[in-house]
Amino acid sequence: MALQGPFVVVADSPAVDVVAALRAEGAFPIIEAGWADAAAALASVEPEAIVLAEPCGEPTRAAALAKALAAAGKKADRAFTPIVARTRDDSAAVLPDALVIAALAPAERINRRLTSLLRIRALHATVLRRTTTLSSRGELPPELPSRDPLDDATVLLIGRGRCFPALSVALGERVGLIGALSVESAARTLNARDIDGIVIGDGFGPRIVEALLTVLADDVRFRDMPVAVLGGHPATIEPFCLGLPNLERTAEGPERLVERFMPFVRVHAFGQRLRRMLKSLDAHGMVDPDTGLLANEAFWRDLNRAVDDAEKRGIGLSIARFSFTHANRRISVDAARVLSRLMRQVDFACREADNSIFAVFTETDLRSAHIIARRIASVLKNTMLAPEPQRPGSQHAGISTDVTLATLKPSDSVDSLIARVVGADTGR
Repeated sequence: MALQGPFVVVADSPAVDVVAALRAEGAFPIIEAGWADAAAALASVEPEAIVLAEPCGEPTRAAALAKALAAAGKKADRAFTPIVARTRDDSAAVLPDALVIAALAPAERINRRLTSLLRIRALHATVLRRTTTLSSRGELPPELPSRDPLDDATVLLIGRGRCFPALSVALGERVGLIGALSVESAARTLNARDIDGIVIGDGFGPRIVEALLTVLADDVRFRDMPVAVLGGHPATIEPFCLGLPNLERTAEGPERLVERFMPFVRVHAFGQRLRRMLKSLDAHGMVDPDTGLLANEAFWRDLNRAVDDAEKRGIGLSIARFSFTHANRRISVDAARVLSRLMRQVDFACREADNSIFAVFTETDLRSAHIIARRIASVLKNTMLAPEPQRPGSQHAGISTDVTLATLKPSDSVDSLIARVVGADTGR
């Protein structure tokens, strides 16, 4: 993606390297402003991105810039504006939503990070444009959720050293957490579900860290994945910083790592939300932008059609209900997103208000439905968020998933089929 401007570069002294690197990528125009003039610069232009090329030593100027950004962000037609901030050592960014980068990092790394962030901005602009178009036609598009993307974000913590318990607590207080004590366990999780960030803790040697980063850098699925490495390995991670533009190392400890890493996770989770929203818009609102499954109304309409079709053609149809012990909204939505990756193309599902999930298996008899449902339940057990925060140092234990099944009988209606799956024992 080309770096097409305008871009705002904030620094009290000339940021020659940053400006030159941006120009080399075709960025234009580039507006340079000191910290005292940064808020005024934002009032005159809507930038594609902002680069804080040096830390701000005066809190009042940083506060003025933060206020200007907050005001701009309230505009309904304003697309996401990424911010990259250079920081000294492992200090936090002066703006809470800025993505930090080491002050001595090459300017090329800033360009790679901006390219990654601008993909999210492009997604957001597309969603805004399409919803506006639909509204102008008198249609009612699905609404983009307004809550903090961190509320639904999930981070994978890989480690087995002495900092693992502290990292578990610090991360678990902010986002959904899945722990992996081995690289093999981490690989299974990455293949089974969506992740919004990876933290590599202590307990692994340089070769293991290098092997893990190599796998992530070589897979396009993880191109924009936020990755944080705690402690050592500075020479190990440096070769991967261009292939993984959102890779950062923090040496100060678990709390500082989490503080610096959360903006990366928030942006990635926001991008995932936008992708689900685009699918919902493509399906004219039939897909739930929260889960990727069918919206409730669309599910029941499709179920009626599927039952009619099965009765006319004399083919099988089975339905499963997945319910979860002590489930809240977050656990239920997480399960729905995992399940959406496991569904066959001929099947469909929806999440209900009671946090359960209905899944319909078309052209499937009860025996085959048992096999499919058992496989789904097994994956859910091993990849879903835990109902309570994990105990420090423990592995992810999963959550209890109850599955009931029913298959369509010649005398069935939709109501009687649902009544059996809701009140039935497994296998009826």
